[in-house]
Amino acid sequence: MGAAQPGNYPRKRQPSPGCGPLIPPLSESARPLRQQIFERVRAAGLIARVQVAKDLSVSPASVTTLTSELIEAGYLEEVQAPREADTGRGRPAVALGVRAQAHHVAGIKLSDREHTAVIVDFAGNLVAGEAIPRAPGAMEIPAILDAAEALLANVCAKAGVPVSSLSAIGVGVPGFVDTMTGVVHWSPVLDGRHVPLAAAVTERVGVPVHIDNDANLVTLAELWFGAGRTLSDFAVVTIEHGVGMGYVINHRIYRGAQGVGMELGHTKVQLDGALCRCGQRGCLEAYVADYALVREAQTALNLLSHRENQSIGTLLESLYDHAKAGNAAARSIFHRAGRYLALGLSNVVNLFDPELIILSGDRMRYDYLYAKETLAEMQAMCLNTGRSAPRIETHAWGDLLWAHGAAALALHEVTEGALGSVREMAAQ
Repeated sequence: MGAAQPGNYPRKRQPSPGCGPLIPPLSESARPLRQQIFERVRAAGLIARVQVAKDLSVSPASVTTLTSELIEAGYLEEVQAPREADTGRGRPAVALGVRAQAHHVAGIKLSDREHTAVIVDFAGNLVAGEAIPRAPGAMEIPAILDAAEALLANVCAKAGVPVSSLSAIGVGVPGFVDTMTGVVHWSPVLDGRHVPLAAAVTERVGVPVHIDNDANLVTLAELWFGAGRTLSDFAVVTIEHGVGMGYVINHRIYRGAQGVGMELGHTKVQLDGALCRCGQRGCLEAYVADYALVREAQTALNLLSHRENQSIGTLLESLYDHAKAGNAAARSIFHRAGRYLALGLSNVVNLFDPELIILSGDRMRYDYLYAKETLAEMQAMCLNTGRSAPRIETHAWGDLLWAHGAAALALHEVTEGALGSVREMAAQ
């Protein structure tokens, strides 16, 4: 990373929408001012010093001093800001922006359907993405390390960024993940429990690795790049092979005291109920996730009983086609799953009172799961406070959504470390 050279003119750059939470002024006064300034610039994309001072309610002199340090360290840069009516007269407007090339990070999602990865620069811009399909089922540790290493090599080659130059890697897996220790206590993609996956990937690729539950990473993607940037409190519920949830409180993701909270899919909705893939019975996931729908279809519909060699995705598409065609048994399977989902969502509302609930994941294309009658039943099970229910939106980002959230995790960790280095430098 090179520091800005004195006397260089600001370079021209296309406006950036920015990335990261758009936190209201004075809501995080405990954070160092230098870090607040950097995050304000990153969130804005391009912003003038005077506007930073106004947003943070601090003196322009303080902003000038601290941004000069950040420019000298190579984290921010001066950019000629575009103007609506540029007459060519006078000095061009100058704004602050993040120096995109200061760092590059990778985000990786390891799943039982496909592995995905992205490379993102320090300003949050997507540089390259890659997806590799895989056979479903749990993998032994050496095999999943091989897969992660190969995927990382491919996406770095696309981006023209050597693996060794990455500042950090974010990794997401489904299951119970302790992000503080980097240990995966259980995951359907791993053949084993209590796996120190972050340390194992770090040792294999030689780059610091940070790991989290995949639903938390979808939530981070919404917080950093999507609809959650301006919201202080919102929930993301993901439905794919499993059911996951992430929750943001006061613009920060909440993980619980031991880092493994918000497991909505494993809350119990039926005593001694259906067997969940986690090994327990009666979990919400065991009634809503794709393997639950297929299980019900194989029991209720003879048309699927002879298709054991077909993938779950193929069976689900067949079930959905029959439901759309009016098959009563197929429609009842989706209706039952929708009722269980409504129960789970009403519990989220009653516990947390979110401003917004985002439904995400591949299975949300099955509109029976969020039909009007499903959402009406959710509202009926919520506490009757006389206020309107939270907004519910269905988002479809595409295959790289999860990896984008993993990149946000890596960016967060790099930012904390980078600004710590600046503080140490300034104190010397």
